[in-house]
Amino acid sequence: MTALRGVGPRVAEKLKRLNICTVQDVLFHLPLRYEDRTRITPMGSVRAGEQVVVQGEVDLAEVKFGRRRSLLVRISDGTGALTLRFFHFNAQQQSGFVRGRHVRCFGEARNGTVTLELVHPEYQLVAADATLEGEEHLTPIYPATEGVHQLTLRAITEQALQQLERGGAHALTDWLPTRLESQFRMTTLPAALRYVHRPPPDAAVELLAAGSHPAQQRLAYEELLAHHLSLRRLRQRAEHTPAPPLAGKQQLATRLLEGLPFTLTAAQTRVIGEIRADLARGHPMARLVQGDVGSGKTVVAACAALAAVEAGYQVALMAPTELLAEQHFRSFGDWLAPLGVELVWHTGKLKGKARAATLEAIGKDTAAVAIGTHALFQDEVEFARLGLVIIDEQHRFGVHQRLALRDKGRAGEQRPHQLVMTATPIPRTLAMTVYADLDTSIIDELPPGRQPVKTVAIGQERRDEVIRSVQKACTDGQQAYWVCTLIEESELLQCQAAENTAGLLTEALPGLRVALVHGRLKAAEKESLMQAFKQGDIDLLVATTVIEVGVDVPNASLMIIENPERLGLAQLHQLRGRVGRGSQQSSCVLLYQAPLSDNARERLAVLRETGDGFEIARRDMELRGPGEVLGTRQTGEMQFHIADLLRDEALLEAVEAGARQLLECCPQNVAPLIRRWLGEAADFGEV
Repeated sequence: MTALRGVGPRVAEKLKRLNICTVQDVLFHLPLRYEDRTRITPMGSVRAGEQVVVQGEVDLAEVKFGRRRSLLVRISDGTGALTLRFFHFNAQQQSGFVRGRHVRCFGEARNGTVTLELVHPEYQLVAADATLEGEEHLTPIYPATEGVHQLTLRAITEQALQQLERGGAHALTDWLPTRLESQFRMTTLPAALRYVHRPPPDAAVELLAAGSHPAQQRLAYEELLAHHLSLRRLRQRAEHTPAPPLAGKQQLATRLLEGLPFTLTAAQTRVIGEIRADLARGHPMARLVQGDVGSGKTVVAACAALAAVEAGYQVALMAPTELLAEQHFRSFGDWLAPLGVELVWHTGKLKGKARAATLEAIGKDTAAVAIGTHALFQDEVEFARLGLVIIDEQHRFGVHQRLALRDKGRAGEQRPHQLVMTATPIPRTLAMTVYADLDTSIIDELPPGRQPVKTVAIGQERRDEVIRSVQKACTDGQQAYWVCTLIEESELLQCQAAENTAGLLTEALPGLRVALVHGRLKAAEKESLMQAFKQGDIDLLVATTVIEVGVDVPNASLMIIENPERLGLAQLHQLRGRVGRGSQQSSCVLLYQAPLSDNARERLAVLRETGDGFEIARRDMELRGPGEVLGTRQTGEMQFHIADLLRDEALLEAVEAGARQLLECCPQNVAPLIRRWLGEAADFGEV
């Protein structure tokens, strides 16, 4: 990097924050958007709100002292005059604006006190006889970081493009075979990069803004191909990694299913069969089980766990929250304990003798199944014979957490099998791209007798009417939830809001038994309240979103969600899934606070229109983006340079075809292609 002009050690250090370490990295640091500076606008024809390039002579420069000190520079070009306003400036800047000097600047025109103003424009001092010519191409705006100016990024990109033009030692290898490029009528890589960094003045600005210009699509294709190949490589690596075959007579699972008060659906039976076939093989299972709310994923996981236990191995089940882990511990306990299977519970809150006893049971193989939160992957937890890892709501865990738990089961070269479950259905686009290393099973059938939940959206002004509906439902022998959503990122404030709501509802509904559950309650107290609600000793449960997953009360047929506009579609669908688990008609009331934004109105409309989790997930991704839907915005995954999973869905079939061709004809090109686009992130993929 320091070979480029203007890049000394200090600048190189700052560029590292943008993952720019080589000249090639500069070329793949792509613009976010473009500005049109290709023509100079006469000042007399500038209008407020326009972004313009102007060039003129300095008439005067003065520092004004008001509420904020500012440097005002009046310039004119014979057609009119403008004022440049700077709030942040130094003496050197000020001294440059001498009367009679000529300046060229770019910025957005705003209404000022005397003339239109450009506030903090980009500018350069030019010779008096400088020709009135704009830039030769659209001006790229790059992702930046503190201490790295757009001018620096443009300057180093210009040098990198010159080196690309010259070839030689810094020649850029195009890892796609020529026949692949011609088959899909793609432009070459150097041509695509040149166009994206320096679009000509006549470029189709609308296509560039939408990311759908052929040059951008060429790069998006290559990036999606790199992601897809990295996941396929993981799958191939997994197929050559040994794992303990967990094949048995399935006696424990048969006894479990015979003792259940319900019959499995055909979809559950099919998925259990797929899992058993995977576990019997000598390489690690990597299977994603998707199932909508209430489709019965837990009993499928229990059957998988029993296959491992019967083969003499341990099982670790990790859930993202204590409440969900508790629910799994309770369900597994009800089903597995009568079969003589010992379970232990492990979370970060476990202390003293109880913690020591749990760790000993896991380490000495007296505990066949360990259920808990992310505490299961802490260094002090050592499994004697871990054969199967089950991860619920997988997308809520960071890459490193999941990797650490899988490594707990390392025995020499062997790795444990991995079963991933999610009640957040993942659109096909995401599944193909993000989970290409996993086999996917879908439980696409709800238990018989389930009716869709009726969903209505009602404004807060009709709150009294909603309270009367709760009164009637509970008087008729049903039970209800009243969910208070997050006010701000503070559990304490959330709990206080729920306490206030519970108090008001207790006053308004004197004949009903009202209780409150929130995240700050002790585990035993929470457990006691949930059991009382399940047994019918509580009519109305006021709760925070802690009840989003894991609570199963068939008699609860009414749910009120306050301020639903604060939540994403997937979370609202999860909450709604707490009702409708019995045979009676259930309802969900979305009690919103007007006025609603267009986005919020659209989200609530989707919930009213459909109960299909896959359709909801697809619409959620359209409205919020894949990073939000998967919960990966903070975890370092899904960071695409130019590709967009929604916009570029049409490329995915060509990506799969290209991956097959590349692996057949040029397997040596796969690793450098992955490295170009994923860098170190490629190492995460083993998860």
